[in-house]
Amino acid sequence: MTPGRIDTTKPHPARMYDYYLGGKDHYPIDAEAAEGVLSINPHAAHGARALRRFMQRSTHFLAAEAGIRQFLDIGTGIPTEPNLHQVAQGVHPEARIVYADNDPIVLTHARALLRSSAQGRTAYLDADVREPDKILGAPELLDTIDLSQPVALSMNALLHFVPDEFHAYELVSAFVDALAPGSYLVISHVTYDFDPETILKVIAHYNASGIPAQSRTEAEVTAFFDGLELVEPGVVPVHQWRAGADDPTAGYTNQQAASYVGVALKR
Repeated sequence: MTPGRIDTTKPHPARMYDYYLGGKDHYPIDAEAAEGVLSINPHAAHGARALRRFMQRSTHFLAAEAGIRQFLDIGTGIPTEPNLHQVAQGVHPEARIVYADNDPIVLTHARALLRSSAQGRTAYLDADVREPDKILGAPELLDTIDLSQPVALSMNALLHFVPDEFHAYELVSAFVDALAPGSYLVISHVTYDFDPETILKVIAHYNASGIPAQSRTEAEVTAFFDGLELVEPGVVPVHQWRAGADDPTAGYTNQQAASYVGVALKR
């Protein structure tokens, strides 16, 4: 793996997300853009933490209750612990995970993502969600997971960076169509339903910073799951999806979380 050139002249959503989470893997341009978001929406860090906790809960559900042992995580972001493979392999040490992201800084952290259990396997792709054929046909993916068997496709905090002009629904369908029956789709997505004025200003800030972004309504997020069977409790605010009392984000308000999530089965 050879990292591409990291562009430090413009912000990147993965690095801004790292800033919200209190990480150190970002640049001044990312911090400046993230502080601009926080000045509009002081709850942005709450939202990032809620999305991260959902990734962990949904992954544990898929491994422990649904029996999934293969995961494709697109829009991976900068590693934080526990990451998806650590949650999945904590349940099934033989689980196999493929990560994909298009930010070179994530590629520089791929060694952390590739620290698999001895029984399992992980791989990393430098790829863009807008190129499904490239991802699905990549040797790294095909050598790691078996697409004829169930796979959990994770698109966490990703699709709000895929505006309609990039054909988000068609892209999701292309990935789901390639998966075997018994596979699952996981999505978390920012919404303006709970605070339209604030979130639309945040989206405008991202776009003005050179990061294409789009908020979607509950109905628009639900439409990503058309043809699939939603797992209870369906499409709900992120902090309401199977969050126990011990989850630090369970007490968040809808306004703080500002995202919908869902998990659905392909029959």
